[in-house]
Amino acid sequence: MELARIETFVKIEAADVSGADMLIARCLAAAADGDIDAYYDLGVAYSTGSHGVDCDLIEAHKWFNLAATQGHEEACWCRADVSDEMTAREISEAQRRAREWLRCGVARAA
Repeated sequence: MELARIETFVKIEAADVSGADMLIARCLAAAADGDIDAYYDLGVAYSTGSHGVDCDLIEAHKWFNLAATQGHEEACWCRADVSDEMTAREISEAQRRAREWLRCGVARAA
């Protein structure tokens, strides 16, 4: 495809570094440090498909689960709500991803 034709399909915009474009990046960085509120915020973003991420109930469950296991009360309720819309296989995958996140965190801390 010629460059001129490619340009008709691509729209380049500067990132909004102060707003929603950076929220997920900031939350992921905070989550890597074990920030429970960041876990919850990521769960909300993935469960609603907001802040530049697609709705992904497996990821939402993973983040709510991580927050809930650290004592975040609202995350417990949100995890239960999300679970109602998921299959047992999807919940199992979300739990596997949460364990993997924790396992990687232990490796980062060592």
